[in-house]
Amino acid sequence: MTSITESENNATRDIDKVSTLDALVLINNEDKQVAFAVEKVLPEIATVVDQVASRLENGGRLFYVGTGTSGRLGVLDASELPPTFGVERELVQGVIAGGIDALYKATEASEDDRDAGAAELRTRGLTAKDTVIGIAASGRTPYTIGAVEYARSIGCVTSCITCNPGSPITQSVDYPIVAVVGPEAIAGSTRMKAGTAQKLILNMISTVAMIRLGLVTGNRMTGVKPTNAKLVDRSVRILREETGLEETKATELLSVAGDLSTAIVMARTGASVADAKEALAANGRMIERTVRMLTNAEKDADDN
Repeated sequence: MTSITESENNATRDIDKVSTLDALVLINNEDKQVAFAVEKVLPEIATVVDQVASRLENGGRLFYVGTGTSGRLGVLDASELPPTFGVERELVQGVIAGGIDALYKATEASEDDRDAGAAELRTRGLTAKDTVIGIAASGRTPYTIGAVEYARSIGCVTSCITCNPGSPITQSVDYPIVAVVGPEAIAGSTRMKAGTAQKLILNMISTVAMIRLGLVTGNRMTGVKPTNAKLVDRSVRILREETGLEETKATELLSVAGDLSTAIVMARTGASVADAKEALAANGRMIERTVRMLTNAEKDADDN
């Protein structure tokens, strides 16, 4: 039986015969369905987010595993978290069949190796504290299924993001997420609607997990790393909004602190750079928890 992601789409059957604008309209009409498909699985996504956040808070890591477009999307999401939220690069990792070369060129044959995904997770020291999410539009990729089966066998929390209900990977994980986006505008080209759905879901999982960890204040990315001029300006603006400092003092404090989280903690507690960094490290870089710890420590010292 042909899977949904490989089926032909009746609505776009003549896409090769219409004008450029009409072809774009056909594709756009298909894309409009993606957000609604994701909306239907929000409860399943929420469950996975809570599992991920709990594991991360207790010393675990998050691994995305996939091949082709799915693998590239996982690597993309993982790679953007350190500069956005200030977390360590090892906290969320993308694993793609074929390794780094597969990020910019096709290595499709590597996806058929069922043992390779598990082997890669072993080399990264996977433990029962970690979470593994397999990303597979078709839900039947051997590399990805092998990885999540191994992860589940050692006690990891496992999930998958797929677009085919009842596919093999949904039977191999604890928490399947199945966004049924329907046949692609170009049959089997899962870089299109399926890839868009996967990207939306990955954004949700990682962003809300970081929020649950306390790495966002309001809707401000208070862990952002000021690694270029744009991010320095953003960091100064957030520091001012969080503390009420005027621009010159905020700029000076950010320069002394070296990063936004440290600067916020210093401004709110009066701690030194070293004490603020040490306290942040001890509290998983969670600002509110760090501020409470330092404030309580200062209060205890005054009481004594």
